[in-house]
Amino acid sequence: MQNTLDACVDKMNKSINALKDELNGIRTGRASASIFDKVRVNYYDNPSPLSQVATISIPEARMIVIQPWEKELITEIEKAILKADLGLNPSNDGKIIRISIPPLTAERRKELVKQAKQIAETSRVAIRNIRRDGNEDLKKQQKDGTISEDELKKSEDLLQKSTDKFIGDINKIMDDKEKEIMEG
Repeated sequence: MQNTLDACVDKMNKSINALKDELNGIRTGRASASIFDKVRVNYYDNPSPLSQVATISIPEARMIVIQPWEKELITEIEKAILKADLGLNPSNDGKIIRISIPPLTAERRKELVKQAKQIAETSRVAIRNIRRDGNEDLKKQQKDGTISEDELKKSEDLLQKSTDKFIGDINKIMDDKEKEIMEG
């Protein structure tokens, strides 16, 4: 019984972390190194995360500077950024890459919020599916005689409370992201 609850809470935590990672990839009007988390650079025929082949810094609110550890990587980094389709135009001076973050249009902000809401809804569904699987497992344990009917009810209630907490966390994360996108 407790193993089932712990496993469900663990899975729910992983869903929240996945949501945060995915929302970090959505560009806001401000410069953020996290928008490059999914960018992979061809480094000696090996796709490597951008953060492992260059230093990413943010000298101003709307400027990102990328300094490759090896000068030869500049063109590969530029290709990777363009291929990632982030809506950014990198420019280089032979040593570093500068990316100016253009302000988002009102229409683009609304699209990004809509995209973020879809991601959040997918996370809510994942949380509910974890609850459903946990409840099925608990009912199976009760049927097998390993837990009593009272323990089943108590466990289902605890699982529902955890589900409600995680759904609330998703809503808060989504609200914060929406504010970040709209104010950008």
